[in-house]
Amino acid sequence: MNEKRVSRRTFIRTSASAAVISTAVGTTHAAPAPLTQRGANNRLRIGFVGVGGRGFGAHVRTLSRFQEEGSQIELAAVSDVFAAYRERASAYIKEKHGNTPAQYVDYRDMYAKEDLDAVCISTPDHWHAKQILDALDSGYHVYCEKPMTKTVEEALEVERRWKQSGKVMQVGVQSTSLPVWRRVREELCAGKIGKVLMYQTEFFRNSSVGQWRYYELTEDMTPETVNWKLWLGVEEGLAEEIPFDRAIFRQWRRFWAFGAGMYSDLFVHRTTAMLKATGLRFPGRVVGSGGIYLEYDGRDVPDVATVIAEFPEGVQGLVTATMCNQGTPIPQLIRGHYGSFVFGNGEEFSGFDFVPEPSTITHLDVPPERIEVEPKLRDTTRAHFANWLEAVEAGKPEQCNNPPDLGAAAIVVVNLGARSYQEGKVFHFEPETRTVLPGSEEWAKRWEQMSKDRAKPKHIPGWHAGDTGSTLEEPDYMALAGPWIDGKPPEARR
Repeated sequence: MNEKRVSRRTFIRTSASAAVISTAVGTTHAAPAPLTQRGANNRLRIGFVGVGGRGFGAHVRTLSRFQEEGSQIELAAVSDVFAAYRERASAYIKEKHGNTPAQYVDYRDMYAKEDLDAVCISTPDHWHAKQILDALDSGYHVYCEKPMTKTVEEALEVERRWKQSGKVMQVGVQSTSLPVWRRVREELCAGKIGKVLMYQTEFFRNSSVGQWRYYELTEDMTPETVNWKLWLGVEEGLAEEIPFDRAIFRQWRRFWAFGAGMYSDLFVHRTTAMLKATGLRFPGRVVGSGGIYLEYDGRDVPDVATVIAEFPEGVQGLVTATMCNQGTPIPQLIRGHYGSFVFGNGEEFSGFDFVPEPSTITHLDVPPERIEVEPKLRDTTRAHFANWLEAVEAGKPEQCNNPPDLGAAAIVVVNLGARSYQEGKVFHFEPETRTVLPGSEEWAKRWEQMSKDRAKPKHIPGWHAGDTGSTLEEPDYMALAGPWIDGKPPEARR
């Protein structure tokens, strides 16, 4: 390993971090943190893989602000298959910081030639896994936009290789940096709503032109300015070679070969947050449904979809949406035997409502409650990058709010949901062996057997509330239940 690269990995632990966090959470603005006596060669050098919409607007701009405020980072190089994107990002960095970042068409040239410490990836879904794995092999810390990968198999491989690498990796579901989820998790495990039974979430949107067609096509997008074969990943086996098409290049989320529509672009947001809140990870059974009911514009992906995930802990997860309505979404919530946590819609949550079940059921006199959580974030993207930089600084991969093990679990849910819709199948997933299996009667039979055995309910990871909200009363008249044998009632045999 290059000693220069090692020396830069420990960048300043000063008021720069405080400045990053204070501006992210909406507290009093701190003055830009002064640079320390360390020279520029001690900065964390960051390269960018993909500097289009999100890559430029969120990745480059956010980290540029951190550098302006004193964080010891350097925006060192950019790579993109589209010349206009490379030139825009490079010009912006030069204007803000004075250095001219190196430009590359192929990210692998950047990895090979630049002395980097970390990379930020914002490319179409079908490239994520390869770019992540190449980065980890190069010894880089990684920030990658959601979804972490395109397929389940890729997600499991990224998780495995990340654990081996010791590198810090953040998956870009920025809502996982909301403080609210930690509080929700604490309350759930303490039994506030009793046995956790279900989460319900959504991502309803609408558009007059159709989802993802609002990404504009421009005349400067041509085979001369876009390395189309590289974008497709033909030589890497990522996609088949097809004629250049501006709509596919710019609006790729509409097509299965490169993305998965709302499943990977939107459902992964909500699913990841719910997994973080509940502590659940890999599902045991997944089914997806939907269809293209309105947006007949040449797309592959549905405009109405639902995924239902069943977890071995005895919890059902539901995520549903139409891409044709945004005025009537269902509320996001987590249900338990003693009550529910209701979040509402969107993802900028600063608190949640506890709605208790009737006291005739719980035998508890607990009023409804509004639970507020501090600090209140006003910029989750900024907070998410801040969390990543702090984890890199501390050398603690586990400190990231959305590490690859959480990212992989979310991919299993949304990807199997998309496959279920496409293939008309139910999928099972075996967490121990990390294996996708065909649907069978086993799932239903398991719960039926637990009922017959009068078993105790299973619980979310971290549950420490004993039998709170997890047991049923046994009415006296149930003594009359049971089969009559030789003409004698069950009570006669007791």
